[in-house]
Amino acid sequence: MTLKPLDDRILLEPLETEDRTPSGLYIPDSAKEKPRMGRVVAVGTDEDLREKVKEGNKVLVAKYGGDEIEMNGREYRIIQRTDILAVVED
Repeated sequence: MTLKPLDDRILLEPLETEDRTPSGLYIPDSAKEKPRMGRVVAVGTDEDLREKVKEGNKVLVAKYGGDEIEMNGREYRIIQRTDILAVVED
């Protein structure tokens, strides 16, 4: 099964958050924040968006933006263009 986002949406695979604080304390799953960074899996059909965001890019998204879905046992988020805060360049 393949998902292809429409219009100004992108499909993200969330990047995992740290399991420990900088001081070394472990963070339980119940206290972890929702990942705010993700890797772009697919880009919608909007021409302008396709020029700015490419598959494989890392992006920073709004804290509560998008919809979470599960497909083939993996977690994904579908994000609208307005929820994309930045493209992260390594």
